Amino acid sequence: MKVSFFLPIRTGSQRVINKNLRPFAGFENGILELKLRQLLKSVAIDEVLLSTNDPSAIKLAADLDPKSERIKVVERPQALCLDTTSLTDLINYVPSVVTHDLILWGHATTPLVNAAVYDKAILDYKEAIQNGYDSLISGCSFKNFLFRRKDNKLIKEQQSGLQWPRTQDLPDLFEVNHAIFLAHKDIYIRHQNRVGLNPFFYEMDRLTSTDIDWEEDFKIAEVLYEKFGEL
Repeated sequence: MKVSFFLPIRTGSQRVINKNLRPFAGFENGILELKLRQLLKSVAIDEVLLSTNDPSAIKLAADLDPKSERIKVVERPQALCLDTTSLTDLINYVPSVVTHDLILWGHATTPLVNAAVYDKAILDYKEAIQNGYDSLISGCSFKNFLFRRKDNKLIKEQQSGLQWPRTQDLPDLFEVNHAIFLAHKDIYIRHQNRVGLNPFFYEMDRLTSTDIDWEEDFKIAEVLYEKFGEL
């Protein structure tokens, strides 16, 4: 199966101003330039679909792939670029613009997720499908205490019956890291979701899972990429 990588980019970031295109770790055009270069290095991704309303992002894609051999730009309707746009509406839009049946949804905000990580995830997905899974989602193992603020109570049941059990004895949860959502186009159409009913949990380490959501994340990610990152 051929793979379309869906890369959503829009203008108007509120929490991290101009996060996609401001200089990052030596890349003049920021995390978007880095992500596009990582994707162009992948051997398993057949098409990069850049969904955007940002003219600067469109120009960057043209500069990196002048003949549009790997990067396909689709100007996203403004109604799907608002702070109020629901994720479900964007999910429903994706099957109408991708070329191939297998969709890998990823983000520029995960700068340490490189071509090798994507290629391995695609291989693992194809194996997982043979074993009865219907999709793949990336994340990290999560074992920690969480409190619910409104009533000051722990929100996870403690299997040992102790108020403060050992961390390793807590229930094994899976924390989504927003790096990779991998599923057939039919999953999007039938379930209006990026993953199916029986996803394979593609576990990644905390370093690779670094995601930029706030200004301090941007600074931390830049330091980490300069030390550990690669295309």
